[in-house]
This record gives sequence, C-alpha cells and structure tokens, in this order.
Amino acid sequence: MKLERKVGILLKERSLTIAVAESCTGGLIANRLTNIAGASIYFMAGFVTYSNESKSKFLQVPHELIIEKGAVSFEVAKMMAEGVRSVTGVDIGISSTGIAGPSGGTKEKPVGTVYIGISGKNGTFVRKLSLNGTRIMIKKQTSDEVLKFIIEYLEGRIL
Repeated sequence: MKLERKVGILLKERSLTIAVAESCTGGLIANRLTNIAGASIYFMAGFVTYSNESKSKFLQVPHELIIEKGAVSFEVAKMMAEGVRSVTGVDIGISSTGIAGPSGGTKEKPVGTVYIGISGKNGTFVRKLSLNGTRIMIKKQTSDEVLKFIIEYLEGRIL
C-alpha cells in the first residue's frame, strides 16, 4: 500500500486533521497527501515556507531562533511543526526543513541534512535525516520519511 494511502486511512479512522509546513520539499508532502481521493476530510492546509521570513511570518518561528540555530535545525523543525498546528488548528502539524542541494551544504550541515517534525497532542517529535542523491531524490526520500513518521505516530509507536 502506498504510504500516503495508509496515512489517509489512519487519519480517517481516528478522525484527525493534518497540516504541513514544508521548506526543502517544496510542497511535495502536501501533493502526496492530496493525491488521495477524499483527502479534504483530513488535510487542512499546506505552507511552503521556503524563506526564513515566511517561517516567521506564517508559522510563528522566532526570527532570532533561525539566526541562532539556522533554518535547517532541530529547533526550527520543531517550531515549524508546532507553528503550523497552532495557526491552522489541526490535530497534527508536520514540518520539513533541509538542504536538498546540490549547493548550500556546509561541513556541519552537508547536502542531504534534513529535519522533519510532527506535533500533536502527545508532544512534538523531530528526526534528523542524512540523505544522499540528487536534489529530486532527497526531496522524494524526505517525503517518504515524513509519511512513515506520520504512520508511526498514528500507530502509537512514537510517544
């Protein structure tokens, strides 16, 4: 079964809503979630907050935090997930922020460094991914990992 289909089934069974805040994936997660017929029951909104300014303006991520930790960080991914959940009023907020390449990487944060977040009633959880491949491959891998993360959360494997 496709990951996005499984996410949809689990969200419907639990009567939960979801919204996403994406940076490096550029809307791919929202696209995949809405490829499922009937997604409007659970999918409420998607933000592509590519710039630092948009993360602050639309997701309530403090500008100072972005300056201090960098847009690609555990802390910003956490705030993005919490922010999208807060501003949309959904049950679950999702975030992705990373460096898809081919440029933009550093020694500390090489291309393929990605943080994904999920925020819900049980708290906020963030994972760091270290991915390889082309820009398109990194975006696809990130979206796969986010969907798996949502499934784990919904199945109660993340507490």
